[in-house]
Amino acid sequence: MVEDIFAHKRKSYIEIGEVFFWTATINQWQKLLLQDKYKDVVISSLEYLSTSGKIDVYAFVIMPNHIHLIWKTNELNGKETAQGSFLKFTAHEFRKMLRKEGKLGSYKVDAENKKHEFWQRDSLAIHLHSHKVALQKLKYIHNNPLAEHWQLVKDPCDYKYSSARYYELNEKSFSFLKDLWEEI
Repeated sequence: MVEDIFAHKRKSYIEIGEVFFWTATINQWQKLLLQDKYKDVVISSLEYLSTSGKIDVYAFVIMPNHIHLIWKTNELNGKETAQGSFLKFTAHEFRKMLRKEGKLGSYKVDAENKKHEFWQRDSLAIHLHSHKVALQKLKYIHNNPLAEHWQLVKDPCDYKYSSARYYELNEKSFSFLKDLWEEI
């Protein structure tokens, strides 16, 4: 079989101890994260992994159908990568919540190893090798809720599920946040 050299593949590998911009998308771009209770599952997972020393989170935004993070993984979570644990935990929680609501059907997949899939398999990881690249990604994250196709808020600081207030107003609404500029 000849590999298609033009096939689009995203890099999802994250090196332990390095700072990365990381994007994870809900399967089929569904707006699962529109309701705050689903965003809170994401926050809960980030808090747990941070408190247990597995990750450092420097910036984030939780959008209706995807998330962006600037983070560093510090160690494996048992035999799993931190990002693997994050995706697995949130998926289990989403499944429980959607089962109670009777809304699991749109996440059903025909796979041997699972019945439902909440996260697409093509997470994007970009190593933040310089201050310039880190600043560009930080601005991108914080301005995401203002994008023309979202228009969730008029000011980045008004979006609750973001680290914008931490960087713009020095308000630490999320205990797990660390200052990116102390790292890079």
